Amino acid sequence: MNTFTLLRESYPVAVTGMSAVLGAIIGSFLGVVAERVPAMVMEEESRTNLLFPASHCPVCQHSLKAWENIPIVSWLALRGRCSHCQTAIPLRLFAIELVTALFFGVTTGWGADVQTLRSLWLLAAFLLPLAMIDAQHQLLPDCLTQPLLWAGLLTHALGHSLPLTDALFGAVAGYLSLWLLYWAFRLATGREGLGYGDFKLLAALGAWCGWQALPSIVLLAALSGIVVFFVLNISGKNTRIIPFGPSLAFAGMVVFSGQVFAFTF
Repeated sequence: MNTFTLLRESYPVAVTGMSAVLGAIIGSFLGVVAERVPAMVMEEESRTNLLFPASHCPVCQHSLKAWENIPIVSWLALRGRCSHCQTAIPLRLFAIELVTALFFGVTTGWGADVQTLRSLWLLAAFLLPLAMIDAQHQLLPDCLTQPLLWAGLLTHALGHSLPLTDALFGAVAGYLSLWLLYWAFRLATGREGLGYGDFKLLAALGAWCGWQALPSIVLLAALSGIVVFFVLNISGKNTRIIPFGPSLAFAGMVVFSGQVFAFTF
């Protein structure tokens, strides 16, 4: 029994709470990734990176004070508005902090071991900003999907629950399956139904979950996409283009979580 497990058994509330706080901090950084990576990718001479400039209001350029960078708490204290110009702070930034905090806390409370938590948290750290970016910009950047694929292969090469060969075949099959679907749809209709980023994301999920899980991922992603379509349609929002990335990210996270917890317990 390792030190982390002993601490969790002795102080379950404290350890779970600390994991949630860590999740909120990481979620705050993931929000920065989701906001800045599109500009870094789409603007050839962009001076923006993940560290510069310092966090600021994009409308009035007000530099955030230290307390205004506290995850979750600052958004609530400011009532979701800039303290200087009162412009609304995007709800998605609060949401990613809250979701990450809850995910870290819940997975710790469930009793997962350190290796499982590390894998779950790493996957979530890629999928959350990818989902946000695709939902907002219809973009799945290579600078996130490619490291995600390699991280999945490395995770299983280091002895996680899945044989490395299954992960390798999963990456290849994930890419080819959507690539073939893309071309079949394009030849039949003359339109593009998917983007190349979707191929790469499913390849990465195949590396994490294995080729056997691909049908489950695609089915769950399709079902969740249908739900999103009807929700947007009912709310009167534009449903002409619905990014598939968020649905794939959700499905991949659900399937991988089920795999690792089934293996652990």
